[in-house]
Amino acid sequence: MSKVVKPYSEEEEKKTQVRTMFNAIAPAYDFLNHFLSLGIDRSWRKKAIKKLEGTGAKKILDVATGTADLAITADNILDVNHVTGVDISDEMLDVGRKKLTKKKLNDKILLLNGDSEALPFADGEFDAAMVAFGVRNFQDLDRGLAEMRRVIKDGGKMVVLEFTKPRFFLFKF
Repeated sequence: MSKVVKPYSEEEEKKTQVRTMFNAIAPAYDFLNHFLSLGIDRSWRKKAIKKLEGTGAKKILDVATGTADLAITADNILDVNHVTGVDISDEMLDVGRKKLTKKKLNDKILLLNGDSEALPFADGEFDAAMVAFGVRNFQDLDRGLAEMRRVIKDGGKMVVLEFTKPRFFLFKF
């Protein structure tokens, strides 16, 4: 049974709401993300990427790429040939493209507008797929994860980095 994540408001589809929100905050997103997490988000991305070490993944898909931080981290840590990032927010992608140009990574990382629940790629096209802080924004969680699985080769690896609700009382705060 597919888990459909409820929208923030019942008046419009969750995807529309997510796209609108991220388009609006795109210019400040990186600053806010790093500031509010006290920079810990960077180390979490590195740890997530290290899960792909030793897999031989050369062609990687980054779903809900946002401003491409995870894709850039993958390029920094792994010996990849190509990373494709997809996101539904054009403004976030624009910020990401500027970062890629500044870092001279346009030849290794491609950013495309795309829906996590209907990825525009062939079955088994990628060696690995990854997402950081994005599955909470999928409208249909099972469908989004199934699409990620569909586009990776047999034996490929999928890495999901996401927040959770801490159980230990000190971390709840």
